[in-house]
Amino acid sequence: MSKEKFAFDKTNFLLLGISMAIIIIGFLLMTGPASTATHFEPDIFSVRRIRVAPVVSLFGFLLMIYAVVRKPKSPKE
Repeated sequence: MSKEKFAFDKTNFLLLGISMAIIIIGFLLMTGPASTATHFEPDIFSVRRIRVAPVVSLFGFLLMIYAVVRKPKSPKE
């Protein structure tokens, strides 16, 4: 099968993998100890969980959109 029939090239898949890793890192930054009925955890309002992690995840999603929309370069003939 020729490479002209594929919608993505190697760079697209590389960008998709990198963006998925960035999204996972963003979601991992959001995790932390939870509050219970008897104990309030003030860490749920930390800057890391409220501001940094959503921005990291948003950047990952934007990079993923770019990776999907990016047109592979056609080989020169």
